[in-house]
Amino acid sequence: MKALGSVFKYGDNVDTDVIIPARYLNSSDPAELAKHCMEDIDVDFVNKVQKGDIIVANKNFGCGSSREHAPISIKAAGVSCVIAETFARIFYRNAINIGLPILECPEAAQGVDAGDQVEIDFDSGMIYNRTKGTSFQGQAFPPFMQEIIKAEGLINYINKK
Repeated sequence: MKALGSVFKYGDNVDTDVIIPARYLNSSDPAELAKHCMEDIDVDFVNKVQKGDIIVANKNFGCGSSREHAPISIKAAGVSCVIAETFARIFYRNAINIGLPILECPEAAQGVDAGDQVEIDFDSGMIYNRTKGTSFQGQAFPPFMQEIIKAEGLINYINKK
């Protein structure tokens, strides 16, 4: 599996309240959540994001409340992967459960800028910054987690078994 897209870059401690503001939690419809993804930190995100684009952030991405709405809104907005120095533990688990690929890679988080074109090889964990000609070794998913992501989430994975 691979991903290729333009980067949206954010800093430390991007919490679930700015990923999907609480005022929109009355909906569980992914398309509706996608319309409001990142709006409290980046009002233009939903107007600029294209299918396949990538979010890169620093430390503790997805901290805050444990809502699944946050990774659902990111995935539904068309983001193909989130790369960060570190993730909040519950966000990490929720992202895998709904089939959103995420990679921890401190070097990439520091070496990639907004607007860069980035390609990710999920099988190896390699992250290629096509704009700068650099590469970074991210933490590849074990095969079973790759299967969950390919199945578009844990429930689909279990249903296919």
